[in-house]
Amino acid sequence: MSTLTIAIVIVFCIGYLCIALESLTKINKAAIALLMFVATWTLFMMAPEAYLPAAIGDLKAAVVGSEIERHLGSTATTLFFLMGAMTIVELVDQNGGFNFVRDTLKTKSKRALLWRIAFMTFILSAILDNLTTSIVMIMILRKLVSDHKDRIIYASLVIIAANSGGAFSPIGDVTTIMLWNKGVITAAGVIMEIFIPSLVSMVIPAYILSLSLKGELAAPQETVVLEESDSLSEGQRKAIFFLGVGGLIFVPIFKTITHLPPFVGILLVLGVLWTVTEIFYVSIHQESEDTADNRGTQKRVSKMLSRIDMDTILFFLGILMAVGCLETIGVLTMLGENLNVWFNGNHYLITGIIGVLSSIVDNVPLVAGCMGMYPVEAAGDMAVDGIFWQLLAYCAGVGGSMLIIGSAAGVVVMGLEKITFGWYMKKITWVAFAGYLAGIVCYWALRTFIFA
Repeated sequence: MSTLTIAIVIVFCIGYLCIALESLTKINKAAIALLMFVATWTLFMMAPEAYLPAAIGDLKAAVVGSEIERHLGSTATTLFFLMGAMTIVELVDQNGGFNFVRDTLKTKSKRALLWRIAFMTFILSAILDNLTTSIVMIMILRKLVSDHKDRIIYASLVIIAANSGGAFSPIGDVTTIMLWNKGVITAAGVIMEIFIPSLVSMVIPAYILSLSLKGELAAPQETVVLEESDSLSEGQRKAIFFLGVGGLIFVPIFKTITHLPPFVGILLVLGVLWTVTEIFYVSIHQESEDTADNRGTQKRVSKMLSRIDMDTILFFLGILMAVGCLETIGVLTMLGENLNVWFNGNHYLITGIIGVLSSIVDNVPLVAGCMGMYPVEAAGDMAVDGIFWQLLAYCAGVGGSMLIIGSAAGVVVMGLEKITFGWYMKKITWVAFAGYLAGIVCYWALRTFIFA
């Protein structure tokens, strides 16, 4: 490993440590992530020819610029998806679309609510992606739980349940989509053999967290009800809900039909919902010109866009681009190769460690590196739907729950609920790890005694 490679890794580790200590340093994690991004790529620029042979002479700037743009393009698809999903969910929420969902989940018991939230998140994340599901569930939680100390416990379980639910579905997580598209797992195989381990990885943490919740929920503050002339009708609210949530469900279908990236589908849904709500509010404005224009505009998409959490967006940008640099210098691939040597091809240990690593760095380049490193074989652990590939889908998805910045769901919830890295690591990491290990043991038992 060259001196420059070591320097880039050290800068990444220092930045990561500063993010972890945000509650002590009081420096916004987005600022640190952006500095990590710039610092790692600046170091890379000192000798890019060591990693990109074409980056020599007059071609140096062009080749490095092309590499950065490649990573930026991949990162931008995630960011645009995130911005679209956040806007859609916020729009549905602000216009009362989640009211009847909230009423369905409503209960006075803290523990009963925890189990309802856990199972609904688990199921939804298999249909939607875990990122969108997390945003939806946090919006609902805000309407049900007024105490922030209680709500961050529920929010932490949302992260765990969303990642667990996404792991057994071919469309539930970016990594399972990658493996499915590559043809190393099948939809039927991953659902049948990963469903129970994924469920176990959610149920055990849910049970442990339920022990810390006692008593009944305090009644949340009621939202101020606007005059009838200022708000949408019940039918219009339901239309917005079904267009929003139905549109989110449609996104993976749109991807399957068109083969376009998921962010294109999310922007299609946003465009349709934007148009429909504009029509609704234009009609309200015509009926009550004096009042509806002033208050109704507060719930339009143009207003929602101004309230997007840019801290979360910029944090995502910085962390993903810094990880992209690690991928370019070959650190992630080197790590995967060494794991195979160190553990003598024990795929339970290798994938288990990859899952732990996925809580530290983005699981997408880790899985991409594994797909490039390990060939698909005709039979055995490396065959289609073999132990290695199915465990990789499980571990890379569920393992991200162990640290709050280990998954897209965690990063979003961290931003929305202002959960600190340190609190999550102290209170939740060991809980998520217990569920993670239990799921692996469950998978081993299923493969040994049932699917052998």
